[in-house]
Amino acid sequence: MNNYDLLESNEVSANAMGGTELMLRSVYDGTVIPRDLLEQCQIIPSRPRALKEDKIRIMNVHDLPEDPESAKFKDPQFRNNFHKFVFVSNWQYSRYQYVLGMEYSDKDVVIENGITPLTPNYAGKLADDKIRLVYASTPHRGLEILVPVFQKLAEKYPQIHLDVFSSFKIYGWEDADKNFEALYNIIKEHPQMTYHGFQPNDVVKTHIADKAHILAYPSIYLETGCRVLMESMAGGLTCVHPNYGALPETSGLLTHMYHGSSDRVTHANIFASNLDWVIDMYVKEREIMLKRAEAVSAYANNRFDIKHILTSWMANLESLVKKYPAGSRAPERYVRKFVYKTI
Repeated sequence: MNNYDLLESNEVSANAMGGTELMLRSVYDGTVIPRDLLEQCQIIPSRPRALKEDKIRIMNVHDLPEDPESAKFKDPQFRNNFHKFVFVSNWQYSRYQYVLGMEYSDKDVVIENGITPLTPNYAGKLADDKIRLVYASTPHRGLEILVPVFQKLAEKYPQIHLDVFSSFKIYGWEDADKNFEALYNIIKEHPQMTYHGFQPNDVVKTHIADKAHILAYPSIYLETGCRVLMESMAGGLTCVHPNYGALPETSGLLTHMYHGSSDRVTHANIFASNLDWVIDMYVKEREIMLKRAEAVSAYANNRFDIKHILTSWMANLESLVKKYPAGSRAPERYVRKFVYKTI
């Protein structure tokens, strides 16, 4: 039996099914962390709206420090309202210290997002006459770079195919897709590209594990953690992406990573060169590339295994409950003075 009735949400997370939202649902799915422990805690997804004085208050920080909501971290009174801050990567945590001047504190901890281990279909990937690339993120994170690069490479490699799983519907922002309709139409009209729009995470994971060979992700977005990179590594893909944001940390330096550029044209050229090399290797040495991907898959499935991640969550919650027993969780001078309006 799950504990979703205890799950906190706000106007941003309520309709979202991104990586951080899926991670929090795992915390409350009832498989590892018991209900009686969760009932003593208030785990807030990044943006606090109302605090519960009788609970242990934990903020699961998903945002970048540059987000307007994150400015509150500069206020010691704000931070004193919480017993723990959980960041999703060391890169993200360090950036909060650098951008907002946060002090290094034992109130803070880094717990990566987790995934259900994947079982890649290497036999199917080896036998496929196509080399299948995949993009599985919102369009503003790099799709505008990928599509023209792929169009050019498709002229050279008739055997490549790109599957695009991309839509703002994953966050409940369907209207935002209107800005990318022209790009979506290019994908739909190209014989070597397929546009899937928004699909549930299980559908994307199945495609990654069963069919895809290469994650093509020319990210221009500062990822604080990256679920699609975790799942692509676990699913036996060769992952091509820049050394941007938390991507190097997530990758474990086991991917095909390149140094990009803030200039979009320059980035596209660098990405094209790297993607070209990886595709060429799949043309010439597919079995070797899949063997390398198999080793990375074993690493990712172990490192990001959701059971390991939930065990870390439970250990932290148990420690907090022991440290802050009932009756000692709400210093009035902080909680009752805490009033923040929605931005």
